[in-house]
Amino acid sequence: MRYWLVMPAAGAGRRFGSAKQYARLGQRTVLELSLREFLDDDQCAGGSLVLAVDDPQRAQLQRDLPSRMALVDGGTERAHSVCNGLRALEARASADDWVLVHDAARPILSGADLAQLLRHGASDSVGALLAIPVADTVKRAPLQPAATDMVARCETTLSREALWLAQTPQMFRYAPLRSALEQAIALGRKPTDEAQAMEWQGHAALLVASHDQNIKVTTRADLILAEAILAQRALAQRVAR
Repeated sequence: MRYWLVMPAAGAGRRFGSAKQYARLGQRTVLELSLREFLDDDQCAGGSLVLAVDDPQRAQLQRDLPSRMALVDGGTERAHSVCNGLRALEARASADDWVLVHDAARPILSGADLAQLLRHGASDSVGALLAIPVADTVKRAPLQPAATDMVARCETTLSREALWLAQTPQMFRYAPLRSALEQAIALGRKPTDEAQAMEWQGHAALLVASHDQNIKVTTRADLILAEAILAQRALAQRVAR
């Protein structure tokens, strides 16, 4: 199969304290590692890397990235950025081509999980996303202004049996995904991921369980954890040889 990649990387990294996509993770940046699985995959025809308009690394990325990857300006929200990335593919992607949207802040996606997502998603009429079943007990608290000490009163306990935590990549056909995001934006809605925009159009995607760590780098502690996971994988590969 062939697919296109859209990678939103226009965030300012407020919780991280800087543009986390350029933080170092070993010998590479978070962004370089997030792109690696796709750039090394012959099935990836190309795609869009969506950056902030004033991104200081734009010129360097333009020199380093293969020509099949276009640099695209981001928008005010994630949905705007992904939509801009899809529009940039208009001349290259067919309506029924698959598009994978992957967070620039998920640098340790494994090749095995990517292959599993592609295998299941390609056989589905809607698409699929990586996710993990919730393992912890889930509590709900009343909506209230965020407190600096993050203390809230437990309102109830939710059943975790049907709950999953969404990850990326998320894969959908080009035309339905673009239409879903454009309609959400036109209505002033803010989907938190692509699957939600598709749900609003009545399309339910497959949840494909990821078997390897696929954490999102949000804080400095996440960066340390990601580095430890990559080191463990490298050790396991050496032992396997």
